[in-house]
Amino acid sequence: MKYFLSSILIVIFLYSCSPASRFGAGVNITFDPRTIGMQIDDTIMQKNLVARLSLNEKKYFLKIQVEVLDGRIFLAGTVEEPEEKIKITKLAWETKGVREVKNAITIKGDSNFKQTAKDILITSQLRTALIFNKKTKSRNYTLETIDRKIYIFGIAMDTDEKKEVLSEAEKIYDVEKIIPSIYLANELSRNKI
Repeated sequence: MKYFLSSILIVIFLYSCSPASRFGAGVNITFDPRTIGMQIDDTIMQKNLVARLSLNEKKYFLKIQVEVLDGRIFLAGTVEEPEEKIKITKLAWETKGVREVKNAITIKGDSNFKQTAKDILITSQLRTALIFNKKTKSRNYTLETIDRKIYIFGIAMDTDEKKEVLSEAEKIYDVEKIIPSIYLANELSRNKI
């Protein structure tokens, strides 16, 4: 067990030292097929939504994570009441240029300390598996586990990589459901003329 934990810590340290470009608040992109214009559009959408959420409730600035990829918004975090989750989803859909909203926001009280620890372990196991798998570009994915459900958000270079990421997720013990939001590089709408 000590060997496993020390291996994870070393991987996390090495992972954080990489010079790859950083996208949004959490997706590291090794190879980003989007044009500079697409990246700017996504960044503007993200900043716009974060600002609107913060103006609505200051606590959302720290509690809600927003990722935008090709006009698709991914929300994660925790809120106190179900009505807050609905309000945040509505604000996301009102963002100019939005194509899709994936909501992984949990309502506080739905999970306990033990479940949160399991979720962190699941995310860590999948992140480690993707790092060591030579067929995947692990830095192109954001991973979030909530109540044993893995949310995967990112860009795959081809269908083989997408299948490989999902295959690695299926190998993780105690996962209830895999919810992918993996887009192929050639599927990015603004790439098409």
